Amino acid sequence: MSEFPNGAALVFGASGGIGQHVAKAFARAGSDVALVYRTKKDVAERVAAEIKALGRKASLHQADVTQPAQVESAVDAAGKAHGRLHTVAWAAGPVVEQLFIGEVKRELWQKSIDIEVHGFFNAVQATLPRLRAGGGGSYVHMGSAGHVWFPPKDMLSVAPKAANETMIKGIAKEEGRNNIRANSVLVGVIEAGMFLELLKRGVFDQKWTDEVQKMLAIKRWGKPEEVGHAAVFLATNQYVTGQQINVSGGFGV
Repeated sequence: MSEFPNGAALVFGASGGIGQHVAKAFARAGSDVALVYRTKKDVAERVAAEIKALGRKASLHQADVTQPAQVESAVDAAGKAHGRLHTVAWAAGPVVEQLFIGEVKRELWQKSIDIEVHGFFNAVQATLPRLRAGGGGSYVHMGSAGHVWFPPKDMLSVAPKAANETMIKGIAKEEGRNNIRANSVLVGVIEAGMFLELLKRGVFDQKWTDEVQKMLAIKRWGKPEEVGHAAVFLATNQYVTGQQINVSGGFGV
C-alpha cells in the first residue's frame, strides 16, 4: 500500500543519473511522479515509461531551473496533471569539475551557484505556496556527503549544496506549522551520473580509488537506488524534519 497521499512527487533533475532512480523509487513506493528535466528528453521519456509500467502516473515537464518563469510554468503544469504535489525532490545539478579552490574561475563558480543555489531557491518559491495549499508535504534535497567531510577539489559541489542545506533547515523551522517538512540526503560516491562521467574522463585514477575506498566502512561504491530509498524514507516519515541522511557507505567514520 502507498504511504503517500493522493498527488505526486515532483522530481527536479529527473533525467539525471541519480534523479531518475529517485523518481522510480517514489513510484515503487506508490506515488505518481512529475518529472522535471532540462535537455535530456529521451531519458525523461524512458523514466516515465518505466514508472507507468509500475502502474503509476508520470508526467514530463521541461524547465531550466535558473529561469524562474520556466520553473513556475513546470510546477503549474505538474499541479494540473496531478492535482496535489506532496513531495518536492531536488536532484538537479551539473557535472561538477574537480578543481582546487584556487583554480576555480569566477564564471564556473557563478554557473554552479546559479544552477544549484538559485535553481533550488526558484523551485522552493514556486512550490511552497502549493504545498501549503495542499495541507503540507515535504522537501527532499540531494546534497553532498562532502558537507560532513570535505573532499579536496570538490568545492564546486559541496559549497552550493551547503547553501541549500541552510535553506532546508530554514524551511523545516519556518514551515513545520504548515505541516511541511524538509530534509536532505547527503550523497557519497554513487555509481551513477556525475561519478561515472568523471571516471570516464579519467579524473579519478586507481590511486584515488584506493585511497577513497580505504575510508569507506562498506567497501563498494553506492548504488543510485540506495539514494532513492533514503529519499522515500525522508518523504514518508511524518516526524522527521531538518535532518540529513548520509548515504556514503560510512565514508570517514
